[in-house]
Amino acid sequence: MIDAFTAMNLVGLVAFAVVGSLKAADADLDFFGVTVLGVLTALGGGTMRDVLVGRTPESLQSITEMSVAFVGVGLAVALSSLVSGRLRDHAAVQLPDAVGLAAFAATGALVGFEAGLSPYGVVVLATLTAVGGGSLADLLLTRVPIVLREDFYATPALLGGVVFWALVTGGASADFAAVACAAFVLVVRLVALRRDWSLPRV
Repeated sequence: MIDAFTAMNLVGLVAFAVVGSLKAADADLDFFGVTVLGVLTALGGGTMRDVLVGRTPESLQSITEMSVAFVGVGLAVALSSLVSGRLRDHAAVQLPDAVGLAAFAATGALVGFEAGLSPYGVVVLATLTAVGGGSLADLLLTRVPIVLREDFYATPALLGGVVFWALVTGGASADFAAVACAAFVLVVRLVALRRDWSLPRV
């Protein structure tokens, strides 16, 4: 049976590869640029996660993660031919982006917990894993990362890390806590999109 980490990681890889590729298509990049941005968005957060806990990134140890990212790029290329207008604000980007955010927040929390990090460390790793790849993609597109200008993008991931920690310290299994974390992040992000939530600006 597939474990929670593997399941969430695969979902996050596909979702963020789609998101990054569609962002690149929206920016009118060529096929190479679309591929690079899709793969970077998919692998960036997980690579940061692994480096921070002192292990070789999974994407460099096997062909699985890169292959899954390429599948996501292919899906995005097919999808881009079906969607007209600005892709960045389209449901074709926003839905997989929310799914990827949720899945990677869960993997970050799991890895942090298994590495013996403090509660703060688990929450930080959940948040960084969720937003890292997208932030790198935004920087390559020469724009301020969404995490710094749209408060209810990183906030669900941060809160999801808190939910994960609360559940495991309350006696829940790490796998159950990861699934609950992902579900929580997904629901909060989708509600925030629908209701246009944002935090106060300074």
